[in-house]
Amino acid sequence: MKNKNLLITGAAGFIGNNLAYKLLDIGYNIFCIDNFNKYYDLNLKILRKERLLNKSKNSESAVFHFEKLDLRDKEAVFKFIKDKNIEKVCHLAAQAGVRYSIEYPQTYVDNNITATINLLEACKENGVTDFIFASTSSVYGLSQEMPFNEETSIDSTISTYSSTKRACELLCHTYNNLYGIKFRILRFFTVYGPWGRPDMALFLFTKAINEGNPISVFNNGNMKRDFTYIDDIVNGFLLAIENTSSFEIFNLGSGKSVELIEYIEVLEKILGVEAKKIMEPMQPGDVRETLADISKSKKILNYEPKFDIEIGVQNFVEWYKKYYK
Repeated sequence: MKNKNLLITGAAGFIGNNLAYKLLDIGYNIFCIDNFNKYYDLNLKILRKERLLNKSKNSESAVFHFEKLDLRDKEAVFKFIKDKNIEKVCHLAAQAGVRYSIEYPQTYVDNNITATINLLEACKENGVTDFIFASTSSVYGLSQEMPFNEETSIDSTISTYSSTKRACELLCHTYNNLYGIKFRILRFFTVYGPWGRPDMALFLFTKAINEGNPISVFNNGNMKRDFTYIDDIVNGFLLAIENTSSFEIFNLGSGKSVELIEYIEVLEKILGVEAKKIMEPMQPGDVRETLADISKSKKILNYEPKFDIEIGVQNFVEWYKKYYK
């Protein structure tokens, strides 16, 4: 690990930032990039970057570098990979958001597919042979096989977001087959926790309840999700970085499916306030349930999620109150 040059894309994003923060304790030479787009609160992204800069001052990493870079800029991507002598890539940069993707599909093609092909080409041309790709449980779409297994047939994606992430998975398989680049593809299940995205349910619920506003509960609360705490995701990612498989797909989830109403009840208990609820119909692009089969991740990666929703939501609320004073 020492002196290995590792690139983290999307390092001002929720998961990428938490991953980079943890990696600074390990000893890689860390190179971070992000395009700082305005999909959500830019100030939050800037503070995440500052968090890493502060952490780097007392870290095990000999090198820490953070640069604004847009992966859609092919020339800039090629130059960065070559100049920094990148040896391993953790690709987390992407345009997120299922509902937003239905309104603005082109931005997902540009920021997910085009950006990924630029990065893959730069890796091919510069001899980078190790690549960990952040994917999503959304690729399982309308599959009725529960829990979702990595071998499940994927032919029913129902949002532009999930379709573009699945396309990126296939591109990874192609570059493994053609050029021998090693890939670990990680499918994340509903990640939540401190420094999270403002467009995610827990963030929206906490904000609304604190301000005395009602929350929208979709499908009348008849939805279940495999809510996965950020630290479990990061630990799984660290295990995938050290794994030497040629090409593998891994689910990273909690392995438990929780009803949305139960999730809200946990939040209400922690805040000491009962939420005003507006029951809404199912939204386009949503699915009724997600549940990860994590047996493969346990067996090959030694992945073991540790956080239940009571602890995870408590940690988020404590961060939220501190962040917003």
